[in-house]
Amino acid sequence: MNKTNKFAPEVRERAVRMVLDHESGHSSRWAAVSSIADKIGCSAHTLLEWVKKAEVNSGKRAGVPTELADRLKALERENRELRQANEILRKASAYFAQAELDRPFKR
Repeated sequence: MNKTNKFAPEVRERAVRMVLDHESGHSSRWAAVSSIADKIGCSAHTLLEWVKKAEVNSGKRAGVPTELADRLKALERENRELRQANEILRKASAYFAQAELDRPFKR
């Protein structure tokens, strides 16, 4: 599923930085996120997800970093494609072997 990103990576990074820098000036992280989300024009939930992802990528929060998740996704896709190719080759081999058996014997 392809999804278009409304915000440039630079805007995301700046918004995350603003949340982390100004979090102490608010009563909670959610208050900081809500305040900054209003200023950049995105939902607070979206900005909170960006912050969480940035913390995972920097090692401050447990989870799978984006780079590793992308690599794993690519390897799983490649694995699936190779399994499909192997299945096609196995069926083709069986088909041609059967065709060879059905052919009249030459003397």
